[in-house]
Amino acid sequence: MDTRYSANQRDFKRYTTDEIRNEFLIQNIFRADDVSAVYSHIDRIVVLGAMPVNETLNIEKNIDPWKNFGVTYFLERRELGIINIAGEGTVIADGTEYVLGNQTALYLPMGTKKVEFKSSNAAEPAKFYMCSTPAHRPYPAKLITKAQAQHKTLGEQKRANVRTINQFIHPDVLDTCQLSMGLTELAEGSVWNTMPAHTHERRMEVYFYFKIPADQAVVHFMGEPTEVRSVFMHNEEAVLNPSWSIHSGCGTQAYTFIWAMGGENRSYDDQDWLETSSLK
Repeated sequence: MDTRYSANQRDFKRYTTDEIRNEFLIQNIFRADDVSAVYSHIDRIVVLGAMPVNETLNIEKNIDPWKNFGVTYFLERRELGIINIAGEGTVIADGTEYVLGNQTALYLPMGTKKVEFKSSNAAEPAKFYMCSTPAHRPYPAKLITKAQAQHKTLGEQKRANVRTINQFIHPDVLDTCQLSMGLTELAEGSVWNTMPAHTHERRMEVYFYFKIPADQAVVHFMGEPTEVRSVFMHNEEAVLNPSWSIHSGCGTQAYTFIWAMGGENRSYDDQDWLETSSLK
């Protein structure tokens, strides 16, 4: 498991391209028959990926619960959100099986002792993208299909930002301690997400970009509003965004991304919007 430490906005101004990428960019999230994990000290979120092909994978494959978190099992004091972005697969949580099709989500509460993953078809394996945040009490586990998510279509064609926000793990859908997750799809011909940009002082956010062709890219913008930096993102990569940082992207064509938030506040609209003319 890779560990990333918190960065402050004063030092960030002096970061080189490589330093920004090393600190905030998460690559190689999906590896065949393996589980990846990045532990960030930004609100102590953990970003994981599991890609079972021929094996049934345990979420703790590359995690030492005591060494890494001071607990006897990974979710002893944590909650977990899962969204499958590929072929059908099954999550087995303390013996209960949840079948996740493409773009189906699962919430697992604090206290879930054993979490395993398997694919229905090795030729079309599942890819389970996950985020975990600290929790203080258990809520019921819940499977959320795309139809059961809350949907919002926003944007305008003239601004190249028509998009549908699918809110899976969200206060209007289910209760959690602090974790929120959703999936945003850009319409064909639209390339901008979240512009005008915003910050939210009480929450961090992780963006995971996918459905990006190999010869295309998304430019992710982060940093203080008057000290904006860019990170070129490619398919199935994620980027960590501290609460003081904007988080916005523009692609060379339409794409899809999963957003996940953790922090003090679960109110989705708790945002500090910025005038585009103020960005530097």
